[in-house]
Amino acid sequence: TVKEIYSFAQSAAFEDIKFILADRDLNLALAREGLNGDYGLNVGKAIRENQQEVFGDDFISFAMGMTAAASDARMAGCKLPAMSNSGSGNQGITVSMPVIAYALKYDVDDERLARALILSNLVAIHIKGYLGKLSALCGCVIASTGSACGIVFLRGGNYEQVCSAIKNMIGNITGMVCDGAKVGCAMKVASGVACAVQSCVLALRGTCIKETDGIIDRDIEKTIRNLGRIGSLGMQSTDHLIQQIMLCKE
Repeated sequence: TVKEIYSFAQSAAFEDIKFILADRDLNLALAREGLNGDYGLNVGKAIRENQQEVFGDDFISFAMGMTAAASDARMAGCKLPAMSNSGSGNQGITVSMPVIAYALKYDVDDERLARALILSNLVAIHIKGYLGKLSALCGCVIASTGSACGIVFLRGGNYEQVCSAIKNMIGNITGMVCDGAKVGCAMKVASGVACAVQSCVLALRGTCIKETDGIIDRDIEKTIRNLGRIGSLGMQSTDHLIQQIMLCKE
């Protein structure tokens, strides 16, 4: 459960979880390569180049740029390795880079970062378990939900605020479809990061989508199961239609 994951992230001995810092080393190297090279749509680089005039020189732009840059490089065939999550390098990037970006911008120590990365990765794995191996639901939805939890943790949030961030994410970007692995995924990644930061900010000020709204339930585990039902059952016909569209291109 999310509660067990949160408790583990808080209480586990640092020696037992410090291996997760390899996540930072691998994915940060990939992000820097994406910013310095010419990969895919160069989404991360475009965000970075326009921080002053369009996006603003703030954390949300920094996180979007770093995460999208890593995805740019990954999806365009960069040979550098990525730390994966749920079998996906792109999901591994999305679940970790916003958290790593926060740690870089605000000088977070290694132990605090490790605990946040454990939380973000395990929450994503927990949610993914309800969706199965393949789904028409974009994995970015799940991974960015995990990263929202990690950012809440780094900003001093409690368990209830982590749950609020998850609900805000599920009530926001559920329905983003997966239409294959490609360079355009970096744009979805950037969107997911923006939603993650927004959900985190709202959660930390006590704002959460209520159980009267849509697929959100009072219970966090039921909310996650609702997302799983939509992704695994409700979007089966969507999956077939996407495949048909892709195969019928001239």
